Amino acid sequence: MLTTLQLKTFDDLVKSTVPAGILLKKGLDLAMAVPETEMLTKARAYASQNKVLKSFIGTGYYGTHTPTVILRNVLENPGWYTAYTPYQAEIAQGRLEALLNFQTLVIDLTGLPVSNASLLDEGTAAAEAMHLCQSVTKLKDPMRVLVSDEVHPQTIEVLRRRAEPLEIEVVVSPTEKFAFDDRTFACFLQYPGTTGIVQDYTTLAEKAHANGTLVVASADLLSLTLLKPPGEWGADIVVGTSQRFGVPMGFGGPHAGYMSARDEFKRSIPGRLVGVSIDAENNPAMRLALQTREQHIRREKATSNICTAQVLLAVMASMYVVYHGPKGLKRIAERAHRLAAAFADGLTQAGLKVRSQNFFDTVTVETGAETGAVVTRALAAEFNLRHLSATAISVSFDETSTREDVLKLLKIFVPQAAAFDIDKSDSIKLPPALTRKTPYLTHPTFNLYHSETDMLRYITRLQSKDLSLAHSMIPLGSCTMKLNATSEMIPVTWPEFNGLHPFVPMDQAKGSLAMIHELEGMLCEITGFAGISVQPNSGAAGEYAGLLAIRDYHRAQGNTGRNVCLIPGSAHGTNPASAAMAGMKVVVVKSDHDGNVDVADLRTRATEHKDTLAALMITYPSTHGVFEEGITEICEIIHAHGGQVYMDGANFNALVGLSRPGDFGPDVCHLNLHKTFCIPHGGGGPGVGPIGVREHLKPYLPGTSTVKGTGLRADPVSAVASAPFGSASILPISWAYITMMGRDGLKRATETAILNANYIAKRLEGHYPVLYKGKNGRVAHECIIDLRPLKATSGVEVEDVAKRLIDYGFHAPTMSWPVPGTLMIEPTESESKAELDRFCDAMISIRKEITEVEAGRMDRENNSLKRAPHTMMSVTATEWNRPYTRESAAFPLPWVKERKFWPTIARINNPYGDRNLVCSCPPVESYAKG
Repeated sequence: MLTTLQLKTFDDLVKSTVPAGILLKKGLDLAMAVPETEMLTKARAYASQNKVLKSFIGTGYYGTHTPTVILRNVLENPGWYTAYTPYQAEIAQGRLEALLNFQTLVIDLTGLPVSNASLLDEGTAAAEAMHLCQSVTKLKDPMRVLVSDEVHPQTIEVLRRRAEPLEIEVVVSPTEKFAFDDRTFACFLQYPGTTGIVQDYTTLAEKAHANGTLVVASADLLSLTLLKPPGEWGADIVVGTSQRFGVPMGFGGPHAGYMSARDEFKRSIPGRLVGVSIDAENNPAMRLALQTREQHIRREKATSNICTAQVLLAVMASMYVVYHGPKGLKRIAERAHRLAAAFADGLTQAGLKVRSQNFFDTVTVETGAETGAVVTRALAAEFNLRHLSATAISVSFDETSTREDVLKLLKIFVPQAAAFDIDKSDSIKLPPALTRKTPYLTHPTFNLYHSETDMLRYITRLQSKDLSLAHSMIPLGSCTMKLNATSEMIPVTWPEFNGLHPFVPMDQAKGSLAMIHELEGMLCEITGFAGISVQPNSGAAGEYAGLLAIRDYHRAQGNTGRNVCLIPGSAHGTNPASAAMAGMKVVVVKSDHDGNVDVADLRTRATEHKDTLAALMITYPSTHGVFEEGITEICEIIHAHGGQVYMDGANFNALVGLSRPGDFGPDVCHLNLHKTFCIPHGGGGPGVGPIGVREHLKPYLPGTSTVKGTGLRADPVSAVASAPFGSASILPISWAYITMMGRDGLKRATETAILNANYIAKRLEGHYPVLYKGKNGRVAHECIIDLRPLKATSGVEVEDVAKRLIDYGFHAPTMSWPVPGTLMIEPTESESKAELDRFCDAMISIRKEITEVEAGRMDRENNSLKRAPHTMMSVTATEWNRPYTRESAAFPLPWVKERKFWPTIARINNPYGDRNLVCSCPPVESYAKG
């Protein structure tokens, strides 16, 4: 491969690609690589330092049993966890169906007609609802939200953090003290409340609506199998988490948050929305709908910067519901409620006061002066309770709770109490007016697969519809779809890591904390920064957290007027969206003809806004896949004008071991652990977006006041995620990757990624123009090929090439971004030369097919590209009325026969799906034709 590029060594490649001024002078100060077995031994040593007690803490995190058929065949299955976001619907019908199931269960349980296909967690989902409410309200000066004191405290912290930059006032109080006015655009309720209370909010919702105020409810999905849906008592938006549907607590995440809303908000609801459309043969097919809502379209006008979802966890939750069905879910809910009710009865019999007689699974006990002694006895019995206040304790029951737990807890609370006969306790603590009457989960999907055999076959059937890294390379530019080594994934399912509640006493999480801090230290060394926060649970959340750190720093210096953020026009749409959400004014900087930042225009903009300049956001290497020579000068210009430099680390896969942003100018940088550091994409999530900062920004990293002893700043207006360490249970993946690669392996991976990209560019340049190159004719870790000239000569567009690649067994590269009509290709370091050559052969073969159209030997509309992809049904149909052979349609190159991946639908009709939006499981009759 080096010979193809007329080079002799990796050093030659690096010197001709990366600017000399930013190259490391010596290697990283990291340990040498260790074998997989040794890494697992080290991981086990960390795990053994954790102490997993039985959790009764609640607050949105509950014990749950992950059905082993789902554990083995989804969570531990690379067919599910290595797939990409389902933007290519024809090869993603399995995930899309699972996500449609997720939306359906949310719609059914919450009683609202529209749901998205998952958000990051409950706290950020509530914050997204706040932004949505402000964007759709009809009030003239909407700058105030009312929040019930029964909302979970971590949710309140995230709401405060997200409200502060936008100068939204957050007022927390009991609901009976809510005072609506013409500035109050939303009110937030918890259903059931954080102390367990179940209240009827019908009258409150009516009062809010009379004022023009929208009602948001954070609801426990399991409770909604027994309780009246929020949509029926007046909620306009419902948010929450699906964690207790089979997803371990994981010391805080990842878990799939959710949002449902009234129909009129469907074009404003954040995140991804799965809809049902039809394909070219009029068969029903699923796709991501209403894409014009997303941040990459709306940019600084977006009300959300959501990019990553929690798809893998949403799939797990949806499969859990499919497996248990409506009757099974109700049994689980009733059992948790009856255990809580029996516990309350026992306490009452013993003379203790229970705060509320109406609850679902959480009982709050007035313990007075005995509070500390009760907590101490509970810890001795290896039970974690929620120390609510100096005089009260909350106890939450869940799927894993038992009758024996109830009896032990009663002894803990009242050691001298008489024996309690749990069999005589059969009381219900739900108010009759709030008993659920509406049926739910009536679709056949939720009523067919309740044996393991049926469930296994259903999961496998959906998996077979999706292309993943288990099939072939996924060459998406800027997405870094690399190997997620099996050994890296093993610790994720260890109960010592995934069985921890995020709010346990920190001395029970010594192993997790030690591993997290070691990972933070590794990332500090790799980036050259002084501090790292792993709390942001997506790349976009990392952007937001980094900009908030800059904002807080300026304000601490007394520079409250610094609110301008310079952003190159080529930037990913999350950049301007994040800046707007951080309360900054976006000013666009031009790009030059090579795709680099126009330094002259940057200097002009920096001078123009010298008194108000807060930050520059820049992606490095550039969005166009090139190492910009002027990066150090760019940083100096911003610093000279009083600003800070935020570096988007989406392309950090091209820097690891070769260069460190902390050494060449940026002040803060987010990393995508789900890209560069091997956390798998999971079909569109989970992700982790930690930020690294220079010393002067360390005091402004995200924190939390909900848990003591974390080492994070205890500021109640600093959290960007519900849990102190975000998606903590998947951090071992990145720790394992760095541990096994070591300093030399990390560098070699980066060199190989750059080599692979340049090799592809070289092989394709005689067939497609390569759009941007560095000064020595090199690309970075990705390259952009230009398909725009083909439209004029053949009528073939970039989408046609993308769909035709499916017939060759490949996922398409990134389409039409950052330049319309182009493909951005990133091979990563994980692919062999044989796989790279197969991809290049496919692209060259497609170019020959285009030549046939250009020469008039193939019809401009009825050809193998315009009609791609080709399904097995179409190729084996009795009639074949196309001017090319069935074999060329299905097996365009000889090796395709050996590894054929069949798409299950023909090309999807996107406009039809947006005009006829259906975002829940359609009636079975609609599938009759398929």
